[in-house]
Amino acid sequence: MQLEFTCNGRPVRMQADGSMRALDLLRDLLGLTGTKEGCGRGECGACTILVDGSPVNACLLYAAKLQGRAVLTVEGLAKGEVLHPLQEAFLEEGAVQCGYCTPGLLLSSKALLDRVPHPTDPEIEQALSGNLCRCTGYAKILKAVQRAADRAGRGDGTSRRGREAGR
Repeated sequence: MQLEFTCNGRPVRMQADGSMRALDLLRDLLGLTGTKEGCGRGECGACTILVDGSPVNACLLYAAKLQGRAVLTVEGLAKGEVLHPLQEAFLEEGAVQCGYCTPGLLLSSKALLDRVPHPTDPEIEQALSGNLCRCTGYAKILKAVQRAADRAGRGDGTSRRGREAGR
């Protein structure tokens, strides 16, 4: 089928099997390997992408469902060399260990902050409940999301390192 959608702000027009998983389309056909396959059953969140701003498990979504939609993968978070405030906060708080779950956590966190600019810890926990992490214990992830929210509330979109990377 002919698929047309926006991915990371860019128009995509391609022939693809509409019954393939969105995960496979992104990774194998578009080369966006930041979206990871974990469980393949929609339970771990490693394959989380944003579709029209909402977190979706790409392993459970048919590629045909991307038609006419806006898709964001982890590759679309940074603006060139300038990391997204969530990426900066995850680094600063040490919320990244093995990194396998990080793309899904970042995108679920972005969807939350887009909806709720100053979330409480229970709101963050609820928003991330579909993302499993075996390494961090979640405390640093919660701190990172709060740090990004605090920074956005001050109008400071990037940390010093992010601003320096943009020079």
